[in-house]
Amino acid sequence: MTGIPVIPKGAAPPLAPYSPGIKADGVVYVSGTLALDANGNIVAPGEIVAQTRHVLEAIKAVLQAAGGDMSDIAYNMIFLKNAKDYAEMNKVYAEYFPTNPPARFCIITELVKPEFVVEISSIAHMRTAR
Repeated sequence: MTGIPVIPKGAAPPLAPYSPGIKADGVVYVSGTLALDANGNIVAPGEIVAQTRHVLEAIKAVLQAAGGDMSDIAYNMIFLKNAKDYAEMNKVYAEYFPTNPPARFCIITELVKPEFVVEISSIAHMRTAR
């Protein structure tokens, strides 16, 4: 392996063989993150605002466990189940990236379970001095 797994305390158990994050050469790669609680239960099935907030908090936890924060994110990959949720997702997203938001894309697609409405993956470049 070329990196070190990053697994924050209270992280949801993975649905497949992967780590929540991998830190390699000052970069943290955050796996596609879904709205799962620490017991693996789906959080707020079908609710875009609650799921977006939960997903971003889970990403934040991975970055904090790696020694960083949300401002280190350079790129986000967003997957939405429904185009109608785009505006509401963006409202929550803007709370986490109020200035200098990272580059990103957003794709409308099916997700791994029908109760999920958003999945986000991130790439963060950690600053060496804080």
